[in-house]
Amino acid sequence: MLDNLTQRMARVVKTLRGEARLTEANTQEMLREVRLALLEADVALPVVREFVAKVKEKALGEEVLSSLSPGQALVGVVQKELTAVIGGDYEGKAAELNLAVAPPAVILMAGLQGAGKTTTTGKLAKLLHEKSKKKVLTVSVDVYRPAAIRQLQTVTEQVGANFFPSEPDQKPADIACAAINWAKRHYHDVVIVDTAGRLGIDEAMMKEISELHALLRPAETLFVVDAMLGQDAVNTAKAFNDTLPLTGVVLTKLDSDSRGGAALSVRHVTGKPIKFVGVAEKLDGLEVFHPDRMANRILGMGDILTLVEEAQRGVDQQAAQKLAEKVKKGGDFDLNDFKAQLAQMKNMGGLSSLMDKLPAQFQQAAAQGADMNTAEKQMRRMEGIINSMTLAERAKPELIKAARKRRIAAGAGVHVQEVNRMLNQYEQMRGMMKKLKGGNLQKMMRGMKGMLPGMR
Repeated sequence: MLDNLTQRMARVVKTLRGEARLTEANTQEMLREVRLALLEADVALPVVREFVAKVKEKALGEEVLSSLSPGQALVGVVQKELTAVIGGDYEGKAAELNLAVAPPAVILMAGLQGAGKTTTTGKLAKLLHEKSKKKVLTVSVDVYRPAAIRQLQTVTEQVGANFFPSEPDQKPADIACAAINWAKRHYHDVVIVDTAGRLGIDEAMMKEISELHALLRPAETLFVVDAMLGQDAVNTAKAFNDTLPLTGVVLTKLDSDSRGGAALSVRHVTGKPIKFVGVAEKLDGLEVFHPDRMANRILGMGDILTLVEEAQRGVDQQAAQKLAEKVKKGGDFDLNDFKAQLAQMKNMGGLSSLMDKLPAQFQQAAAQGADMNTAEKQMRRMEGIINSMTLAERAKPELIKAARKRRIAAGAGVHVQEVNRMLNQYEQMRGMMKKLKGGNLQKMMRGMKGMLPGMR
C-alpha cells in the first residue's frame, strides 16, 4: 500500500544529507514528491493540498538534532502529519467500538454491494467473539440477494457465532426487530446487522437504511468501503455520511493491488475514524486500525507492534516454550519441529503478511530477489513432503537415504530434487536454531534468507 510514497521519500532523504536545518529550498523537492505520490495513490485533491500545506508549515525552520539527519527530521514531520490525517482527533490511537449500552448492542453495517459487508460482518463477529468474549448474533436484512443471507449464515457458523435466519419475502424492518427480540431473550451481547447493498447509490437504498437506523438506534454504524474504489470512495463516503450518523469506517481489501488513497480520503471526507481494516480474505483477516502504525508502514518504518500481536494470537505459546526448552537442553531440532514452525508461520498470515509489517530495510535484507507467492507455495510443498514421511523418519532425518527419498517424493507428488531441497533447508534452520540464543532480529533475518523457500 502506498509503496510509491515510500520509495519517493527514500530518494528525497538521500538528497538532504549534510544540511543543517530544513528550509523552504530543501523541502520543496520533498513536498513535490509527496504531492505526486499521494495523487498517484488516488488520494482526494483537497486532502493532498491540506496535508502538503501542514507538512510545509511544520517543516520550515525545524531544527535538526545532532542525532538526526535533515532527512530523518523531515520523515518525522511527515509521519506526525500522516498520522493526524488518517487518525483525526485520536492522536494515533485506535478508535474502539462503543458497546457500552444496554445489551444487545446493535452494530449496523452499511455500504455498496461488493464492498465486502457480509464477509466483514463475519470477521467482526469472530473478533468480538474471540477477543472480547462477546456472545454475538448476526442477521442479514438483504432480502434482494438470497445468496447474501446464505453467505452470512456460512461465515457466522465458521467463526462460532450465532445466526438469526431470514427469508427474501420478509421486510427488512421486521427481520431486524425479530432478531433484536431473539437476542434479548437469549442474552446476546451484540447483534450485527448486515444491510443490503446496491451497485450504486440510489434513493431507495438510502431511505431503507435510514429507516433501519431510526428503528434500531444502533450503538455503532459502520461504513464499509472497498479500498480499490479510489476516488469513487470519496463520493460514496459523502453520500452515506449525509444520510446516516456514521460512527466509523471499515476499509476492506487493503491486501489487494489498491493504491490505498481511500484510507487517507475517507476519514477526511466523513470526519469519522477508520476502526477496522480488512487485510486478508480469511475470516481472521480483520485488524483494528492504528493510525500511527499505518503511517509507519506507509513510510517504510514497518509495524512491529501489530506483528507482535499477530504472533501472540497465531503462535501456540506452549509449543513454542516446549521447543525453546528442548533446544536449550541440547535436544535435536527434528522434522516434526520444522513442520510445526511452518504451521506457526502460516497461522500468522504467511510470509507476505509478515514481510509487509517489517521495516523496509529488513524487507530488503530478507526478501531481496524473493517471490513471496512462490515462497509460500514451496512452504506448502514442504509440508506435503514431511507428511509423506514415517514417524521414525521425521524424528530421525538421518534415516532418509536414496530409497526412502524416492518413496517420499512419490507420496508427495514431487521430484526427488524437491525432497533434497527441503532437507537442505531443514538443515540450515537446524543449524540456526543451535546458534541463535537470546533472539536477534537482524541475525534472524539474515538466517531466514537461507532458511525460507524462495529466498537467496
